[in-house]
Amino acid sequence: MYYALFLVVYLTTVLGNLLIILLIRLDSRLHTPMYFFLSHLALADISFSSVTAPKMLMNMLTQSQSISYAGCISQEFFFLLFGGIDSFLLTSMAYDRYVAICHPLHYNIIMGHILCSLLVVASWFLSFAAALVHTLLLAHLSFYGDNTLHHFFCDLSALLKLSSSDTAINELVIFIVGTMGITLPFLCILVSYGHIGATILRAPSIKGIYKALSTCGSHLSVVTLYYGAIIGLYFVPSSNNTNDKDVIVAVVYSMVTPMLNPFIYSLRNHGLKGALANLLSRGNFSS
Repeated sequence: MYYALFLVVYLTTVLGNLLIILLIRLDSRLHTPMYFFLSHLALADISFSSVTAPKMLMNMLTQSQSISYAGCISQEFFFLLFGGIDSFLLTSMAYDRYVAICHPLHYNIIMGHILCSLLVVASWFLSFAAALVHTLLLAHLSFYGDNTLHHFFCDLSALLKLSSSDTAINELVIFIVGTMGITLPFLCILVSYGHIGATILRAPSIKGIYKALSTCGSHLSVVTLYYGAIIGLYFVPSSNNTNDKDVIVAVVYSMVTPMLNPFIYSLRNHGLKGALANLLSRGNFSS
């Protein structure tokens, strides 16, 4: 039953996010900065889920609950990589909404192709650097005795609890990098939406509020799901016992949230709904 459930969740994640990428590529009206970031977020979500879900499903199918050391280190690296990319892309999308609502006359000048590309490249570079630092420090730790990992994937905090070495440096780096990669982007998002709210309140109108909700509602929903699940889980990396609640929260942000993102953006976004309707009408016309 659990195998079927997680298989459906994973396939929905992959197909839903691939559909978003396809719609954005095919519809020229969606070739804007917001959808440019959204397509990269969809790609990151597919990769994020693919780091853990296939191995977990294979373990369920074969009844083999093991993973090699190299496979575990690799899984930890890519999990941190794509998780970090999600965080930075959500911040870039918040900045895009800030410019669109607070500086609409300068939007096309500020959010040019060069800046958008730089923000995406910076997201990949910073996430790669953070994941590499954690992985190199993890590779220097020793693991003796019972190597039973009380998790469904090679989670960094769970691995640190399993190590027989001193993990003080690792935990310090987690705190520093976590502050830069999770807390600061989250604060930037809050500041962006603070300015958006202040701009709307200066000249309140039903049209202005509706526009803000229609353009920011989807992004706010995803931000709430993503950061709400991980800040408390990874801000303090070490505890005496592994809590089953931590595993459940990890399932939420590594599998459920990427699955829900396409539904959130599709249901609340008129551009994507229009592109999907056009794609379906083309299919009906062709047939």
